[in-house]
Amino acid sequence: MKRLLVVDGSNLLFQMFYGMPARITNAEGKAIQGTLGFVGALLKIIRGSEPTHVAVLFDGEHENSRSGLNAGYKANRVDYSQVPEEESPFSQLPDVCAALDYLGIRHAETRDCETDDWIAGYASIYGQETEIVISSFDSDFFQLITDKVSVLRYRGKNTAICTPSYVREKFGIEPEQYADLKALTGDSADNIRGADKVGPKTAARLLAEFGTLEQVLSNAEAIGKPSVRESIRRDADRIRTNYRLIKLCYAGPLPFAVEELAYRYDGITTSEVLKGIGIR
Repeated sequence: MKRLLVVDGSNLLFQMFYGMPARITNAEGKAIQGTLGFVGALLKIIRGSEPTHVAVLFDGEHENSRSGLNAGYKANRVDYSQVPEEESPFSQLPDVCAALDYLGIRHAETRDCETDDWIAGYASIYGQETEIVISSFDSDFFQLITDKVSVLRYRGKNTAICTPSYVREKFGIEPEQYADLKALTGDSADNIRGADKVGPKTAARLLAEFGTLEQVLSNAEAIGKPSVRESIRRDADRIRTNYRLIKLCYAGPLPFAVEELAYRYDGITTSEVLKGIGIR
């Protein structure tokens, strides 16, 4: 069976840019820590997951359509156009893309959607016939997990592969309920405020009792705890908006058909890649 590795490129670049022990420069004084970390991590992810096909996807610099639903969506994020170039992970994106080209790995930037939506598209279109591994620390991808779709959270020796059993054990819900749960609890990383008095355990209990988010909202009067009942009633409109922000939906067209993403790892090292693109 095919195994498609889809890498959330922006997520990995940020993780490596800020996660390396210090600013690293080459002999010419050029900062390369983000590129070095990205290539090294990517090759380890490939060796560990053994894909037959690979795509790396990045968020482009365009207005986020979800902001039309909630002006505060991701408003807590840094505006990298306002920071010095050497402090921006995007300053090393050209070298990262050059490294991907050198490796023969297809990559693309979104133009009118989020990377999350492209990845949701791959899971939706190919997830029945192809094993899919999503590499990202963005927990929103938990909603896409199935018996054939997993989420890889890279952290060196502590890398985790998240499957349906992982979601059940950690949150007490099924993967398809994850967007429902996050709509209730909110997501501070994306500046999404949840319902007051509703944390993950309370949200999981509500979903276990009522099944879906809409059933929770429609049957708010039946919620036993008064403070939670009143919170759900009062915040119902915001919760529904939260769901629309968090729910991942296929946004086409996808940048590549899976047949265009064939890849075979040949043992190349990080040093060889950086030397090959002229930055080491």
